[in-house]
Amino acid sequence: MAQQPLPPPSALQATLVDFAIAELVRQHRESFLPLWTVESWAKLLIWLALNCGCSGHSEGLEAFAGALGPGLAGRMRRLFFQRELTDLGLQVLADPAEPQVLLLPLESGSASGVVSDAAMDPETVAAALARVGLTVLVTPDRGRWRALEALTAVPWRSGDD
Repeated sequence: MAQQPLPPPSALQATLVDFAIAELVRQHRESFLPLWTVESWAKLLIWLALNCGCSGHSEGLEAFAGALGPGLAGRMRRLFFQRELTDLGLQVLADPAEPQVLLLPLESGSASGVVSDAAMDPETVAAALARVGLTVLVTPDRGRWRALEALTAVPWRSGDD
């Protein structure tokens, strides 16, 4: 079997930078309170900007945001508001800019894409929400939780809840 050619150095550098940024977000996302808020996301960006030598003034922060660009900023934001709970077999996506929290199975139940009933069981979903600290932020009314084909959607808590 022929050995695959190595990627060019620039591709390896890009992969390393992408990996390092993802790990940085994962390692520090719990540090900025209150969790699961736009405020915590903004605090992470400010912290990163300051550590990259930008000033804390609006010009410095805007320059940092511009340097990130929408693609990288979007990937970082998804990582920031995502958690994987391997023991429960679920991925939690809880961006406060979205109307609901999404819980998806980490793996499909079979090659046909059928999702395991256990992964989407309301008790498992509730356990996942509790584990990541979302219980008080989402609606407690399980009648409003929507089980879709491959995910469960749980609305954020509103003033009525």
